[in-house]
Amino acid sequence: MDNSIGIFDSGLGGTSIYKEVHELLPHENIIYLADSKNAPYGEKNIQQIVALSVKNTELLIQKKCKLIIVACNTATTNAIHVLRKNYAVPFIGIEPAIKPATLQTTNNKIGILATKGTLSSALFSKTFKKYVKEDIQVTEIEGKKLVEAVENNLLETSSFKTFFFQHIADFKKQEIDSLVLGCTHYPYLIPLIKEFLPSVKIIDSGFAVAQQTRRILNKHQLLNSSLSSPKIQFYTNAQVNVLSQLLQKHNTDFNRYQVNYLDF
Repeated sequence: MDNSIGIFDSGLGGTSIYKEVHELLPHENIIYLADSKNAPYGEKNIQQIVALSVKNTELLIQKKCKLIIVACNTATTNAIHVLRKNYAVPFIGIEPAIKPATLQTTNNKIGILATKGTLSSALFSKTFKKYVKEDIQVTEIEGKKLVEAVENNLLETSSFKTFFFQHIADFKKQEIDSLVLGCTHYPYLIPLIKEFLPSVKIIDSGFAVAQQTRRILNKHQLLNSSLSSPKIQFYTNAQVNVLSQLLQKHNTDFNRYQVNYLDF
């Protein structure tokens, strides 16, 4: 059987990336690691983030993955340079879509919702300086308790909704017209964001990551030529039922998945 695309994240958020990759490359085998036990990565220091990223990478390489998607903004911005230096497989990273936001804004007011680990990273700073010109006003909000809410299936509770609307109130106050989601957990917040900020354009990286994955597989002649049904495997080191519920809610072909607990 053809080797798999490997995907890892600090939990469940990267399933939003998985969905885009699977839709664009429906015949590719995929192995997904949800490191929920260590979520959120955004609260950890650089050394911890690198160590967790190395651990996940080595597990996916053991499972013979031909390409690895670091489906976590924090891990990408803090660790992907280490992974690329030390491992031979191609890596695809996730970066906040700052450039598209600066191109699409009509009032020159954009918002960025990201984790502490992403906002404080050198790569984020470099990308910000490259694309954000002086005439663009940027409102940054550090997402607090948002990853945990996704991981614990709390998004539909009234208490979280109240908290979240208060948490992102500055976006409305500053009248942003474009919002960058700087964490792969955050696409699951889009229904709430649209309710609070109905006219704001939401920008995340999922489809762009899927396109880059196809390009890199093609470049290295790694595309799966088989048209048979792929093998899709999910592993979590936390609650299997939470991951299963999330996948079942957002993916129509859930019955073909394998969702397993793995102590990693």
